[in-house]
Order: sequence, then C-alpha cells, then structure tokens
Amino acid sequence: MDESEDVPKDFIKLKSEKLSVDEVSELVISPYCGAVSLFIGTTRNNFQGKKVIHLEYEAYTSMAETEIKKICRDVRQKWPSVKHIAVHHRLGVVPITEASVIIAVSSPHRAESLEAVMYCINTLKASVPIWKKEIYEDEYSWKENKECFWANSEK
Repeated sequence: MDESEDVPKDFIKLKSEKLSVDEVSELVISPYCGAVSLFIGTTRNNFQGKKVIHLEYEAYTSMAETEIKKICRDVRQKWPSVKHIAVHHRLGVVPITEASVIIAVSSPHRAESLEAVMYCINTLKASVPIWKKEIYEDEYSWKENKECFWANSEK
C-alpha cells in the first residue's frame, strides 16, 4: 500500500448507542503508524459523596460536530504527523462503567498521538456544546465543565 492511499481521516460520531472501544481504535489503525492512543471517559458511580445512578448527555448536534471538526483541524496543525483521528461521544443515558466518550489518534510515534489525544479531550470539554446531567438516588444536577469558556464568562 502506498501511503497516499491511506489519506488522513477524521471519524466523528455522536450517537445514543453504546460506544465500542474496538470499533473506534480500528478506525485509526494505519500500517504507517506505530502508535494508537486512546482516551475512554466512563461513567463513575459517585460524585462528591453522592451515589451516581447514571449520566445523561444532550448536545447541539450540528454545532458539536462542527466544533469537533475544528479540534481535528487544530490537531493536524499542531501535530502534522497525526494520521487518523476518531471522536465518538454518546448521547442520552450512559450507565455506570460505560463509555461516554472515546477518542483515538494514530501517528508514526507515540508522543504525537498521546499529546493529540490529551488536546482533543481537553478542548472538547472546553468548547463543544455537549451537556451532562448526573442522576443521583434522589436528585439530579446539570454539570458544567470547569474548562468550558461559556460557563465561566459571567461569574
């Protein structure tokens, strides 16, 4: 296979079905890359002493996809050797231990893919219009990301 046949691709998906680590990691594998880095954000069963039952995510889907595409473009400018990027985020109810978000990046060497994955999750949380609601035993709370620029602008 000629490297020109393995053109860099971005795989962005927002969906209500369970996310698959295998599916996301397979998307970014390339024979020209020696590294695939993954971030998997899962639902934990507690928050500040409260028992979490599950999470619920909502998104402004078209804007979220546009913002994620911008993140992918930024990654390619900062780390030109990155080959493929996959960002899958779950919407709706996400039970305890299941993935809310999976990000995968392939590159020839590990440093670029690791740095790019960290940049992706941090920037996603700061700029993408996806909202999280934590459901507890007897109450719920909409959570704002501390990284989110619009949530902190009026404080």
